Amino acid sequence: MSPMPLPPLPDIHALAVLALTVLALYVFTRPNIPLESSSLFVLVAVVVGFALFPYTTADGERLRAVDFFSGFGHEALVAVGALMIAGQGLVRTGALEPIGRALARLWRASPRLSLLLTLLVGALLSAFVNNVPVVVLLLPILISVSLRSRTPASGVLMPIGFATLVGGMSTTIGTSTNLLVVSVAADMGLRRFEMFDFFLPVAVSGALAILYLWLVAPRLLPERKAHMTDTSPRVFAAQLGVVEGSFADGKTLAEVLNRCGGGMRVSGLRRQGTMIVPLPDAELRAGDRLLIKDTPEQLKEYETVLGATLYSGDTPVDDEHPLVAENQQLAEIVVVQGSPLEHTTLRRIRFAERYQLITLALHRAGWNVETLRTEVGDVSLVTGDVLLVQGAQDQIAQLKRSGELLVLDATSDLPHSSKAPVALSIMAAIVLVAALGLVPIAVSATCGVLLMVATGCLSWRDATLALSAQVVLIVVASLALGAALVKTGGADYLAQLFVAATFGAPPSLVLAGLMLLMALLTNVVSNNAAAVIGTPIAIGIAAKLGVHPEAFVLAVLFGANMSYATPMAYKTNLLVMNAGGYTFSDFLRVGVPLTFIQWLALSWLLTALFPL
Repeated sequence: MSPMPLPPLPDIHALAVLALTVLALYVFTRPNIPLESSSLFVLVAVVVGFALFPYTTADGERLRAVDFFSGFGHEALVAVGALMIAGQGLVRTGALEPIGRALARLWRASPRLSLLLTLLVGALLSAFVNNVPVVVLLLPILISVSLRSRTPASGVLMPIGFATLVGGMSTTIGTSTNLLVVSVAADMGLRRFEMFDFFLPVAVSGALAILYLWLVAPRLLPERKAHMTDTSPRVFAAQLGVVEGSFADGKTLAEVLNRCGGGMRVSGLRRQGTMIVPLPDAELRAGDRLLIKDTPEQLKEYETVLGATLYSGDTPVDDEHPLVAENQQLAEIVVVQGSPLEHTTLRRIRFAERYQLITLALHRAGWNVETLRTEVGDVSLVTGDVLLVQGAQDQIAQLKRSGELLVLDATSDLPHSSKAPVALSIMAAIVLVAALGLVPIAVSATCGVLLMVATGCLSWRDATLALSAQVVLIVVASLALGAALVKTGGADYLAQLFVAATFGAPPSLVLAGLMLLMALLTNVVSNNAAAVIGTPIAIGIAAKLGVHPEAFVLAVLFGANMSYATPMAYKTNLLVMNAGGYTFSDFLRVGVPLTFIQWLALSWLLTALFPL
């Protein structure tokens, strides 16, 4: 059989859009370019391009540049945003707390069976709630269990994170990717998928995935310690006593600080039992005591440099009387989407004063740990960053119960409020109304947000924090690029190329190849971008093959959800990466086999369930 000839090149507009698509996929993968910036660049490029070079389609439709802004009002984006806010309501009120407490009790009784149940619960919850709140719920529980049982959390955190990704692909509202694919396909004239239309194939393939994550994945993962475990010692409150004839005796506080390299932080000056404000020009005398907080190594260095005496309370520090930090606790705070810490610095939000916590270290995927000796307060925080902090036990417990920040420590306190049943009822109503087909999910979710705010489950500040500029811009840019591909014929050209490349292969193999391509793409670029660009191409491929397009659309949806092989493929991967101390190779070791399991199972199921 001779190979199928390549299709003729499309017009210049289509070629320009195809070139922009390649460029977009490249800039989306650049870690040094914020996804918000690259998305806005793509959107501006599309709009400016069609403004300067107008285009008329084959059927006489003239494309206006402003038409590509329609993504801001697209039904899919409204639904995604509203569901993100509603999910934040569950987090803020602790509506999932009873599930968390039940799982925590079960883990203490039977860890093996508990892992299976937690995998199932995580997958089931993620079918209806964005998986970020689900991971936020489960992370503290699993960290707490690992601390109490003295077992590494690395054996369970990645499997749990992947289970939420598996469950998220089972319904139309499970992920933003699903909503986008369903909406774009409907815009192109296909029947709109109902909430559970593809639940069956995902349930079957998901069962295989859960078994793999339960029985195999923990054995593939080496024992890892969280990055923060041994990198930063505790901070101790101590006093430096000025000794007669020492360097500090008769010097101003400014001179003493300069002698210590400017790193010493003085919170008070005690003279003959009286507290004095530590002004820079205050002259120190023998017998004065400087109140400071720092690591043991730094405190001893200050003692040596200044010729002072280090005290813990009223007792000089020595081998028999070491430093003590009473009522102090170490904890890790993870920056998650919607957190007050996201896209800001510790100094800007006055973190220490606001939360009464000392920041010891910062870890970010791909970075070395930064300790308090560096200016971590000036680092702009992003989703997935982990802060090692120290503070009073009561303060950390209160912060954890408030639900404002995701705190990982040795306690299992979970946020809870009297509004939790209300928030859970509202979320259930959002899902039920949409599942019954009474109104579209965008409508039910928007009504749910209004109810969340009206009933006090969420403040408007919480609601705005839940919305991610990154998600909004990547969705709008992807929709604009997808529309440009369709209108100019670029999508049809790519579909012809794909058919030519797979000429002679049965439709089932073409479908499997498309799903694998999407799975590869989603692990290096945004899954939403891969889904929106891939959907019109899938419909074009089905048209060229003369088969029904639904199976090919689902191949794109499933493939774009297989974000298992790299930590940057999905934001929950970054959360578990830092919390579990994983490396890039750990994701490859566990994620690649899971991708092939899902790909083979779903390819066979789509062929069996949908006529090709």
